[in-house]
Amino acid sequence: MGSAELTTEEVLKMDIPWETYMTTKLITGTHLQLLRRYDKKSESQRAALLDDDGPAYVAVFINILRDISKEETVEYVLALIDEMLTANPKRARLFHDKSLSNEDTYQPFLRWLQEGNWFIQEKSCKILTLIVSARPKGQHGLVSNGESSHSKSKISAIDAVLEGLLDWLCLQLKAPTHPNRSVPLAVSCLATLLRERFVRVSFVQADGVKLLIPLISPASTQQSIQLLYETCLCIWLLSYYDAAIDYLATTRVMPRLVDVVKGSTKEKVVRVIVLTLRNLLPKAACGAQMIDLGLPQIVQSLKAQAWSDEDLLEALNQLEDGLKEHIKTLSSFDKYKQEVLLGHLDWYPMHKDPGFWRENITNFEENDFQILRVLITILDTSGDPTALAVACYDLSQFIQYHPAGRIIVSDLKAKDRVMKLMNHENADVTKNALLCIQRLFLGAKYASFLQS
Repeated sequence: MGSAELTTEEVLKMDIPWETYMTTKLITGTHLQLLRRYDKKSESQRAALLDDDGPAYVAVFINILRDISKEETVEYVLALIDEMLTANPKRARLFHDKSLSNEDTYQPFLRWLQEGNWFIQEKSCKILTLIVSARPKGQHGLVSNGESSHSKSKISAIDAVLEGLLDWLCLQLKAPTHPNRSVPLAVSCLATLLRERFVRVSFVQADGVKLLIPLISPASTQQSIQLLYETCLCIWLLSYYDAAIDYLATTRVMPRLVDVVKGSTKEKVVRVIVLTLRNLLPKAACGAQMIDLGLPQIVQSLKAQAWSDEDLLEALNQLEDGLKEHIKTLSSFDKYKQEVLLGHLDWYPMHKDPGFWRENITNFEENDFQILRVLITILDTSGDPTALAVACYDLSQFIQYHPAGRIIVSDLKAKDRVMKLMNHENADVTKNALLCIQRLFLGAKYASFLQS
């Protein structure tokens, strides 16, 4: 069986020759006694031993990982530690006990992260993530057990440990060692580590953010939903760091988040995305993008669903309020653009304001006349008479105010679409379709004369 397919249960069935290691002085007599008490015992017996003398067992495990290189033994000890921490993650604090102040509790895991087979790398990564995250807070930059800086030559500084761990995680995202488990492992560990500001800074500096964005896509299986959730959790944690927000604003993260949130029924996924969008909204570029992507309507749709999570409902309300405030700050053309792109046309004052058309007529040329193309699409697809009437009117206004309006609208194949609407059952639609056709055929001044 390959190392990639090994399980903790299978590894723990192995028999390790502890006595031989003592004979060859790779472990001490005290270590042997502790191992005999602990190894192959029931979970309740092991738990009692760890409660009574946890740091001593940690010291034994660290010493073995440091001094013994036999693969099966390394796998076995890592499996013991993994089992111990899985049963109770708070035991990671044992690695920071003051009695271990002379032990480098990080270095063995960093070493095996680089040198071991996949089973060894996977366990080393999980364990190192837990024990780094469990270190006493307020001791950033100090050594593993909070010792003062004079010990740095002997014990790995936390900065170097985090840098080594982040490098390995980014490498797994770029070029996975294991085809199925590398990426979920890396994302899961990052979702824990990015809770620290120092890690967020380092991750952005390492150009790691771009490695997460392709992972944000609609998911269906339980495994893929968990990966999506933890990826979005990473993005949410990064949204508390300005440099990360600046970077995210230049990427495709917003369309991906919006695409996922509008189709997801998984409450935890929706919650973490909504919280992320709420954090990103104050960034002007992000806010404009959200409105372009139709987020105000998506939020209304999400609010209509029966969520049980009060935090999610509160976040949706905050996001909705924030989007409304953002729309208020938009220029008149920005507001018009949002209205058109969302397809919710109505007779707002700007449509009949000559000043609006004179000041903004060149803005219609943006993105290869995107706004005109959307107006013409509305003529084809909308069932709302008001939207159809306004779209016809706006096309006629463009013809009137743009020097090449007739040519541009003709080239975009608007004529046939508008002519179909001249037989519409709604009088307002037929009136504005007629105006548009008159301006298209007769020119703006003559058509306006006829209208008067």
